[in-house]
Amino acid sequence: MNVTLDLVGCSLDELKAMLDGGTLTVYSVARPLTADKPVERSGTLATFTFASPAFGAASDGVESPIFAANPVPASSVGTPGFARARKADGKVIADFSAGPGDREVKFGEVSFSQGAPVKVTAFRFIAEGGWPERPEYYDTRPRPGYPMPTT
Repeated sequence: MNVTLDLVGCSLDELKAMLDGGTLTVYSVARPLTADKPVERSGTLATFTFASPAFGAASDGVESPIFAANPVPASSVGTPGFARARKADGKVIADFSAGPGDREVKFGEVSFSQGAPVKVTAFRFIAEGGWPERPEYYDTRPRPGYPMPTT
């Protein structure tokens, strides 16, 4: 989880409460470096709306998100890269890793097709800095003739 700077001091329970009635928008790759930056280069793939309360009791490190609808129809075609959580008023709370593998927001689908159902199958919180992505790929803008970042 990559929390916005003004919410870094909040507890996990406080962050969960902020999501009551909020949204979880799934984007393709090119995640911004921080949740404070706008999403510029990623397409919106699907949007889930949290119920109120947004979470039930957690079990074995896996959360129980409560959505108004799950599954939802995909709004575009692509592979999920991250998800951005917002309060009901639209204020950004955090970014989460997303996809079919070892991510915070896990889907039953590897990729999304417009209009096809998308279902969240698991949701967990990973401490900031614990994402599986390589940091040098955050906010990158690959261009023809320029090599991708290396370690």
